[in-house]
Amino acid sequence: MTIIAWIVLGLLAGAIAKAIYPGAQGGGILSTMLLGIIGAFVGGSLYTLLTTGALNLSSVAFTIPGVIIAVLGAMVAIFLWGLMTRNAA
Repeated sequence: MTIIAWIVLGLLAGAIAKAIYPGAQGGGILSTMLLGIIGAFVGGSLYTLLTTGALNLSSVAFTIPGVIIAVLGAMVAIFLWGLMTRNAA
């Protein structure tokens, strides 16, 4: 994917994940974009692990199922980030 597609997928997946995930998440547009891009990698890697049994760092395509997987991955990333920051405070 091109960098523009990564940015659009990141914004879309991050915004949807923040809207669905309960509670308040801070951050602006850059953190939302980064969250969505990380979610695409987390979701793609988990999807590859579940379907093939091999753990590979992979991303999802910019399709409807790819966006759904990226949103789920972004929600996992929000959960993990909350676990890490809650213990630090």
